[in-house]
Amino acid sequence: MLRAESLRVRIAERLLIDKLDLEVKAGERWGVLGRNGAGKSTLLHVLAGLRAPDAGRVFFGDRPLEKMSRRDAARHAAVLLQEETRDYWGSARDYAMLGRYPHQSGLFGPAQNDREVVEQALADMDLQDAAGRAYRSLSGGERQRARLAALLAQQPGFYLCDEPLQQLDLPHQVAFLERLCHEARNRHSASLMVLHDLVFASRYCDHLLLVFGDGRCAQGSREEMMTDEHLRALYGFPLNVRVVDGERIFLPSRPDDAAQL
Repeated sequence: MLRAESLRVRIAERLLIDKLDLEVKAGERWGVLGRNGAGKSTLLHVLAGLRAPDAGRVFFGDRPLEKMSRRDAARHAAVLLQEETRDYWGSARDYAMLGRYPHQSGLFGPAQNDREVVEQALADMDLQDAAGRAYRSLSGGERQRARLAALLAQQPGFYLCDEPLQQLDLPHQVAFLERLCHEARNRHSASLMVLHDLVFASRYCDHLLLVFGDGRCAQGSREEMMTDEHLRALYGFPLNVRVVDGERIFLPSRPDDAAQL
C-alpha cells in the first residue's frame, strides 16, 4: 500500500533518517515512536509528499508519490499534521466537509453521500451537538476532534497521523483509535501514527517504527519492538514492565531510579 525505498532525510546538517526501507500493507496499523526532535514529524511529511526526501522514493502501490497529483494522492492518503489553524471561518461541520474535497467532482457542492459521510464522521468523534458552532469557538479538544472528523470523512486507504491524540481526553482518544481499528478490519485501510503513549502504541498498533534521530531506525512487529531493551535504547530512560490482564505495560521509572543509570 505504502512503500519507502532507501529514504534519507536531513534537517540542515543533521542526518535524521538514513537508508530507510519501509512497507506498510493493507490492514496494518503502524506506530512511530521516538524522542522529541528525532525526526518523526519530518518523516511523516516526507511520506505524505509535503517534503522531498534527500534521497530515496515513496510509492503508493506501484506509483511514485512525486508523480501523483495532490488530489489523486489525497484520494489514497489522508494526512493529519501536528499544527492546526484557529482561523478557519466556517463551522465544525464545514471543517469536516473539507475531507470530502478530493472526492467531489460536481459544480454544485457536496452530494448527499458526502453529507452522510461527514455526519457519520462527526458522530464518530462525538461532535454532533457542536457541528453547527464556529470552528474558531471550539475548545482545543473539540477542534482536534473536528480535524479527526475531516480525516475520517476523507475515507482514504491510508492514514498518516502526526500525534492524533493531542488535546483529546481519554474517551475520545480511545474512540479515534477504535475507529482506525474498524477501518483496518472492514475497509482494509492502513495507518501510520506518531504516538507518545506506549500503552496505546502497544494496544492499537500491530507494527512499530522506532526513530532514533541519528539516522538509525528499527522496525518490526509490536511483539518484536515493544521490549525493555528496545525502548530503553530509544528513550534513554529506564522503564518498568508490568503485566496487567495478560497485557504488558511499560511504566517510566521514578527519577531516583533513572539517576542511577
